[in-house]
Amino acid sequence: MIKRSLHSVIEKHLFTGKSILLLGPRQVGKTTLLKTISKQSNKEIIWLNGDNVDDRSLLNGINSLKIRTLFPSGSFIIIDEAQRLDSAGLTLKIIHDSCENIQLIATGSSTFELTDKIKESMTGRKWSFKLYPISLEELIEHIGLLDVIRTLETRMIYGSYPEVINNPSQEKKILTELVTDYLYKDVFTLKDIRKPDVLEKLIQALAFQIGNQVSTREISNLIKIDNETVERYIYLLEEAYVIFRLGSFSRNLRNELKRSKKIYFYDTGIRNAVIGQFNPLELRSDTGALWENLMIVERMKAIEYGQHYRNFYFWRTTRQQEIDFIEEYDGQIYAYEFKWNPNNKSRLPLSFRKAYPKAIFRTITRENFYEFIKI
Repeated sequence: MIKRSLHSVIEKHLFTGKSILLLGPRQVGKTTLLKTISKQSNKEIIWLNGDNVDDRSLLNGINSLKIRTLFPSGSFIIIDEAQRLDSAGLTLKIIHDSCENIQLIATGSSTFELTDKIKESMTGRKWSFKLYPISLEELIEHIGLLDVIRTLETRMIYGSYPEVINNPSQEKKILTELVTDYLYKDVFTLKDIRKPDVLEKLIQALAFQIGNQVSTREISNLIKIDNETVERYIYLLEEAYVIFRLGSFSRNLRNELKRSKKIYFYDTGIRNAVIGQFNPLELRSDTGALWENLMIVERMKAIEYGQHYRNFYFWRTTRQQEIDFIEEYDGQIYAYEFKWNPNNKSRLPLSFRKAYPKAIFRTITRENFYEFIKI
């Protein structure tokens, strides 16, 4: 079994007086991770699941007296898919405040439900972590750098969901089932989506535009719905950990784009499954975009798991000068270009270099990517 980077991070936060909130897409291994952690504990384990009708009924409307009976002092309490509870925040708060010497962990696959419900209730009472599909760094720790380099094309095409990696001959079937059964589950269940077919058309349109600026007005014209609905659905897909947006970097130049967004997928396999495109790289026209998507999301994983805090952007001007990825932290600007082919060179645009003379620039290829994804 591949050891997850968050394993040791979460272990350090156990029984420190705060509850733990573990968020992330469905099927990325949240339950497996917590089973592994809890098995190593000598505490009494109490496991409940918000997707289970009986468990949900037990937790909904619970009071402090009942909680002390259910959860004895010193116990390890895990509530999986807590976003399915009617009052997740209040329930977690009551458990946290009513029980002594317990460790409460709640998982959720939808931030728009779970975090909204617990934001006020659990202020000062929780640690929050995010788990994503398996990272390249985790794979390197498991099988070694050489084998990861050999399978980079596979990761770009099929992504890094645990089940996909563990079943190398069934990637297409697994990804198709993930998209059909899980991709929209939380969005459909927890929010009033009146046009699921429109949502599917929207995500397909977004899949064809990874690495490019996204115009919601153009998409609304393409799929024949109003711009407000497009914005709302994109927000819901973000909150369900299907896609994420990258904003534009703007500080000094008048012609820098200030409000533009680029959209990427948390997993390139999911992206390819959405459009039914699993061709090898030599038969594709989107190899550069897939490499860019993969590198950006791998950087985000490394920063999240390492508990670092950084700002991310892309940069573009009205004259079409651009940089794929900008990272800003500790007063320093880092600019990155992503090239799948190591022979393809890139230069920092002169206008950017003049505006930000202290910026550090690098090109990331398959020959030096390891330095970029390991922080």
